[in-house]
Amino acid sequence: MLKIKDIIKEIEEYAPLPLQESFDNAGVQVGDVNQEATGALLCLDVTEEVIDEALDLNCNLIISHHPLAFKSFKSLTGKSYIERCMMKACKRDLVIYAAHTNLDNADGGVNFKLAELIGLQNVRILSPQKQMLLKLVTFVPEGYADLVRTTLFNAGAGHIGNYDSSSFNLHGEGTFRANEGCQPFCGEIGELHHEPEVRIETILPAFRQASVLRALLSVHPYEEPAYDFYPLANTWEQAGSGVVGELPEEEDEMSFLQRIKDLFHVGCVKYSALTSKPIREVALCGGSGAFLIRDAINYGADVFITGEAKYNDFYDVENRILLAVIGHYESEVCTKDIFYSVISKKFPTFALHLSNVNSNPVKYL
Repeated sequence: MLKIKDIIKEIEEYAPLPLQESFDNAGVQVGDVNQEATGALLCLDVTEEVIDEALDLNCNLIISHHPLAFKSFKSLTGKSYIERCMMKACKRDLVIYAAHTNLDNADGGVNFKLAELIGLQNVRILSPQKQMLLKLVTFVPEGYADLVRTTLFNAGAGHIGNYDSSSFNLHGEGTFRANEGCQPFCGEIGELHHEPEVRIETILPAFRQASVLRALLSVHPYEEPAYDFYPLANTWEQAGSGVVGELPEEEDEMSFLQRIKDLFHVGCVKYSALTSKPIREVALCGGSGAFLIRDAINYGADVFITGEAKYNDFYDVENRILLAVIGHYESEVCTKDIFYSVISKKFPTFALHLSNVNSNPVKYL
């Protein structure tokens, strides 16, 4: 019996909640995740029309990109569409789940999908996350090194770029004396013991520390395993804001802007003064990504595409980069396809539906 929590687990494996920004409220918005899943409706925003659509399709799970409960509130009276949606979901036993900035920041998330649609190559994170990595060092008897390494890798350690199972190993000698009451794996009570050991070093995201430690302790043969976690100053190149990539061939600015307009079905592309330079390096960030304009300029990108920007942003680029704004909704509606891909890969027979509701609050005349 497939439960809603099983589906959410797959989403969070792909876009872990710790990747979300501090201002965000990704995760379960309302509902009991322990109930059996009847179907899931995938959407960008949760509105009353979306709630009705889910009920008509016999879906008791709605997965959205934007959180319904983005801001805190102290009462549920139905005075806003958010409160009415929450109340109706509770009455009808619906679960509403959001994957927001965690999906934005994930490797293969929103911005990678946009890059794929545009046809970019050699795509990488524009602004990698900082203070997110740890190094684990542990000491293992030589005969157990392979088992411990494999277990750590399976728990999420050892990823560097597109490489996995990464570690450094140094052979040496450990010493210890087991006191009364101990049950040593090797050595005798009261005697100083010398054991050939392997020092294993590997890297991991900080949010995986607890699960990696549990994995280590589950297979380490020592009664008191020795281990250390060290914080790293490295940026984490596999998670962060925005992406940058290359077009297969140069395009002139107006042709590129027209292609973007057609590709994303944009009612109006707003752009800064043309730079008279060809487009090859493309930086982008779906949604409200104007905070990355400086990063795009410093990288040397020819154009920066985002969903929203302020009036002065179009001045501030000062001919150093072409700024193109395509609309918040238009730049993130592809999240439905990401959800569909992640869930259907694991549960190919589960009933998934892409919402047909156009929840874009911005209209074009």
